[in-house]
Amino acid sequence: MTDRPWTGDACSLVHAYRGGERSPSEELAATFDAIEASDLNAFAHLDRERAEAALTDIDVSRPFGGVPLGVKELDSVQGWPQTDASLPFADAVAERTSTMVDRLESLGGALAIGLTTASEFGAVNVTRTLLHGTTHNPWRHGTTPGGSSGGAAAAVAGGLLTLATAGDGGGSIRIPAGFCGLVGLKATYGRIPRSPDATYGNLTVTIGCVSRSVRDTARWFDICNGHDARDPLSLARVEGWEEGLGTHTASLRGQRVAVVADWGGAVVSPAMWESLEATADWLIDELGMERVDDVDVTLPRMGAAWSISGMISIAAKLGDLWPGCADQLTPEVRYGLETTAGKYSAEARDRIERRRGELNESMARIFHPVDGVDLVITASNPDVAFAAEGPLPDTFGGVEAGAGNNGRLTFPANLHGNPAISIPAGTLDGLPISLQVIGRHFTEPLLLDVALAVERARPWPLIAPACIVSASGE
Repeated sequence: MTDRPWTGDACSLVHAYRGGERSPSEELAATFDAIEASDLNAFAHLDRERAEAALTDIDVSRPFGGVPLGVKELDSVQGWPQTDASLPFADAVAERTSTMVDRLESLGGALAIGLTTASEFGAVNVTRTLLHGTTHNPWRHGTTPGGSSGGAAAAVAGGLLTLATAGDGGGSIRIPAGFCGLVGLKATYGRIPRSPDATYGNLTVTIGCVSRSVRDTARWFDICNGHDARDPLSLARVEGWEEGLGTHTASLRGQRVAVVADWGGAVVSPAMWESLEATADWLIDELGMERVDDVDVTLPRMGAAWSISGMISIAAKLGDLWPGCADQLTPEVRYGLETTAGKYSAEARDRIERRRGELNESMARIFHPVDGVDLVITASNPDVAFAAEGPLPDTFGGVEAGAGNNGRLTFPANLHGNPAISIPAGTLDGLPISLQVIGRHFTEPLLLDVALAVERARPWPLIAPACIVSASGE
């Protein structure tokens, strides 16, 4: 028996179970021991008793049978804390389990073990809260894993477990995946239902996972995707995600690709972009795609509208607790509530909707099947991971841009609802950098095959080098 968690991906762990090389009970014990010894602060809540009780019914023939699962703090599991990572809700308890987690357990056979840390209300690109403290990037302690799915990314990249749930309302899957060297797919809006009690807010949030491999992500969507009537905007089920991996190479040949450094008006570190652009050009050549530089890829600015509309939901959750709870909130959330207070009116609503309409028109033009491109390649983040304690940086590779720069690369796809994937693409100064590839609605299989091409030709470390131990599972 090894005392270390599995260092391969989740699919290989299931294979090891089925071959008798490893048992779910061994893996579960190693996982809890590793979490206890970890200094990453990746977990907000653990439930060993529930996980061990579930071992009696584990079926390793299921897709993720016996695989320990981290659940993002903003997802719900009946009986577990439901705090929104916010101190005013420290005592709140979930009354129901989310559809995604339920499917992972009942259909997939995964073992939910606890809640991974998140940024407060999922509103910030750094995982540091008054409720749980600061979460660290396993590639370098003292740097952030990003947010809001920071604990999920830290746990998976840090070798604590192979899979964790994540959500993306403005980049919260892709940003942590990019900072931690993981695969992070933000699917087409509605691909996985957000039921029960689905609320829509500004219609940007999708849910999924952060993982070590493309096949883990594909298997995840095989289990979790599909319509649920409690979330009427969720999409019909699509089969064959994992089985179809690698079958779209012919479809990718000849695809038109825009390679864009300043996507969404972002400022990207010049040194990082030099490396990413070289990887993008290699990928285009490898897959027989065509780089196109004469398509207008400018987008209207949506940052203020996105922020105002997002803060409305937070203010509604806090209700009468605000502003009395101001000192119990992280600086970013407090500032956001203060600066957007009173700005949401009928006029503001109309302006936000008009801006969103302009963005939809721009994205439709960019991805036009005749005059546009099939894919956009950009960066997942404007720079490598910054300080874990924050604040959000305003300089990227020596170039000033402002703190609002952090989400500009990611939230256009949230606002338009189309899929985008973060793919590990090497390191800079010892920290991960990642490509972000964006496609038309419903083209996740193509994005997964683009990621698969990188994974096969230029495999990335499955866990952070600082966390590699002499355990089986390579």
